[in-house]
Amino acid sequence: MGVVAALGLWAAGAARLPANAFPRVVAATVVTAVGGSVELSGDAGALARTHAGITVMPLSVTLVGTLVVAAGFLRPLRRRAVAGVRELAGWAARIAVLWLLALIGLALGARQTFAIDLGNGVLGVIGGLFGAAPEVGFAAQVPLTVVFGLLWLAGVLVLALLVAPGAPLPTRLLRRQESVRPAAYAMVVLLLACVVVGLVIALVTAATRGRPAEHFAVILLGLPNVVWPVFTIGLGATWNGRVDGPFGLPMPRLLDEVLRTPDVSTLNLGTLAGHDGRVWWLVVVDAVLLLGAAFLMAARSPAGTRAWRHAVRMAVALVLTVLTICVVGRISAHYGLSLLGIGDVGGNLSGELLLRPRFWSALGLAALWGLVTGFLGALAARRSRHRGEVPSGRFPTGGV
Repeated sequence: MGVVAALGLWAAGAARLPANAFPRVVAATVVTAVGGSVELSGDAGALARTHAGITVMPLSVTLVGTLVVAAGFLRPLRRRAVAGVRELAGWAARIAVLWLLALIGLALGARQTFAIDLGNGVLGVIGGLFGAAPEVGFAAQVPLTVVFGLLWLAGVLVLALLVAPGAPLPTRLLRRQESVRPAAYAMVVLLLACVVVGLVIALVTAATRGRPAEHFAVILLGLPNVVWPVFTIGLGATWNGRVDGPFGLPMPRLLDEVLRTPDVSTLNLGTLAGHDGRVWWLVVVDAVLLLGAAFLMAARSPAGTRAWRHAVRMAVALVLTVLTICVVGRISAHYGLSLLGIGDVGGNLSGELLLRPRFWSALGLAALWGLVTGFLGALAARRSRHRGEVPSGRFPTGGV
């Protein structure tokens, strides 16, 4: 996670930060990637006021960490059919101890203060006269980082057991895996497929439109932050957002046009299609991805499962997936400076980046898409041979 965060921040230009702040910014990025809390602060003396706040998860870093931790947890359990609760808890505890030490080290190292340059204009003159030296900094909150980081680890380990086809489970849970594991596996494949599609588009864009470093910064830090909300938009979901000032990493031109407005903008298929009609292809792409996920889920489910059960399981799984995207995909970031009531008026002294979903409509549409694609995927899977299924009338003679 640290390597991915460092490469992404380096591509974004963070290596040029003063006071050797780069390692501390990397630590803060990893902290936020696992759900930790980083608090922004400002100090500009009695005559000035600074304010800043940020809520965002760099999901590229989160995704890499999830895959690495899950693989490390499952490796000693491979080639096993059943594992006891104590054994699984023992391996989880070993990882948790190492993870706890890493979290504490990251949280203690994720703190830095920067001075704000007021420039040579009016604000610079006033600041020089009154000796105002604005500063802004960040510091990880150690207790919250430890709590949320451990919760993130627990979620990753549980998800690894649910998703991995060969992961051993306690005997009591074996009967439940047939209804949970195929759906969980299909949703993970769906999310990874969205990332792969976004990665191909990002690489082509970087190769054809210039500014490759900035595009690689997006890929290494926040590619899922773009592609997963776009996936929900293809389902018909609506997000509200705004971009103001020189804020954030470059995003697709279409999104920037819609979001860079004086007021909070509505981001959905209709508003995006008003700028580019090709947006309607998102519906087709989403339909193909969901049908593929539904087929995969049905193909991995026990033979003879009714189509309506597949539809319900697909709907539940997709609702939970979209809910997760809506929770982790939210972005709220702002900063500003006011000196004697002057300054928080734009330019380089203020900015805002906002992206938030409309939950209920997104979840309702996910349920509808899940029911339809789950039913169609089950019908398509009936024509294929289930893994391990033996056709009727072909049992060997003289058997048990």
